[in-house]
Amino acid sequence: MREQRPILIVGFVTPVLMALTGTEPGGSVILVEEPDVIRKRDLRTRLAGSPLVGALIGWEHARPGSADEFYVAHPDLDPAAVIPLIEYATPFAARLAERYGLPGATLGAAQILRDKAMLRKVSAAAGLANPESATVTSPEDVLAFLRAHPGPVVLKPANRQAAVGTQIIRDPGEVEGAWASCVEQDEGIFVPDRPMELSMLVERYVPGPEYSVEMLVRDGRQLFANVTGKQLYPGPRPVELAHIVPADIPGDLTEELAELTCQVVEAVGFADGILHCEWIVSDGRPYLVECAGRIAGDGIMEVIDRAYSMELLRSYVAMMRGEMLPELPRRAKGGAAVRFVPMEPGVIDAVLGLDQARQVEGVFLVDIQVEPGHRFTGLRSSWDRTGLVMAVADSPAEALQRAEKAAGLIRIEVTPEP
Repeated sequence: MREQRPILIVGFVTPVLMALTGTEPGGSVILVEEPDVIRKRDLRTRLAGSPLVGALIGWEHARPGSADEFYVAHPDLDPAAVIPLIEYATPFAARLAERYGLPGATLGAAQILRDKAMLRKVSAAAGLANPESATVTSPEDVLAFLRAHPGPVVLKPANRQAAVGTQIIRDPGEVEGAWASCVEQDEGIFVPDRPMELSMLVERYVPGPEYSVEMLVRDGRQLFANVTGKQLYPGPRPVELAHIVPADIPGDLTEELAELTCQVVEAVGFADGILHCEWIVSDGRPYLVECAGRIAGDGIMEVIDRAYSMELLRSYVAMMRGEMLPELPRRAKGGAAVRFVPMEPGVIDAVLGLDQARQVEGVFLVDIQVEPGHRFTGLRSSWDRTGLVMAVADSPAEALQRAEKAAGLIRIEVTPEP
């Protein structure tokens, strides 16, 4: 009998590996991660004795050309699937899938999705609405764009994740400070120590509600789609405060956002995988924000499973292995929501109210990742959020109410710093 072929996963994401434990054969995952990240996150110790991860390979996967090096170094690995879990791993995984002859995004599609400026050009050529934008290399370039496009603008990196280095600028006097703040893009333990190329983008600010489409794609065709509603923290940093599944919007807008995401798929030539595609609807017209060729973060995968009574991650892995899938749900059976827990800058003295939050009806997860002594200097990106609450209900609106109620019961007491 032939031995079980391994699944090659690129990038360490704790909730995903936990979700796959017990659904995949023991030791069947080979995890590839950057050597610096392995060291900084102490992954060899954390994964010792893991029932799921059979091997951990340190490899600089974020470098161009590294997938071909990996394939040449491991020609007999014979994986059943190659799956990226983090943004910076998507080109590597796409190219590696090509080399092993497996389903994947295609390297061309992965490279376009990784570069927001390139995605703007390709999607605009396909007729999709994009805010006016320009690549910039200095504050002077941003000021020139502001003169040509009066009104608020968004300054952001073209090649980062988690809203790192992203800021809304409403006045020319803010440009110098915003530039200095945005080009500082340290992601700490989540990225390698070597410098990453800096590529900045400025674009017209588009006001309106935000949504994301999570879409499972095989051979360039939609197998499953969900639309998630979003809320943002107030202020100049567009960091997400809540996710609501499914978005509480009219059916025709849900269908339009899914159809537009299919057009992104076609425009970039995306073949096999999962997409997390973000949109802003302004005056009734959806504008493309960005699109990632990977699973959604922020607990969105978990709340999709709860709302639709499905296992999206498991279906994704099975599809990437080339397996046939049962018919996937077209509509949610209920609602589910993620709500993040705000806190004020300072040094944490105490985290209170966790037990009360867990007792709120419908709440199935309370996850606070800070403790006394932690220093919080303010919200700059998604990495700075302190924790979250997840809840389910019969409707999306009620699920959000329950998650908000539970989050409101959590008190993070801090001592402000000068």
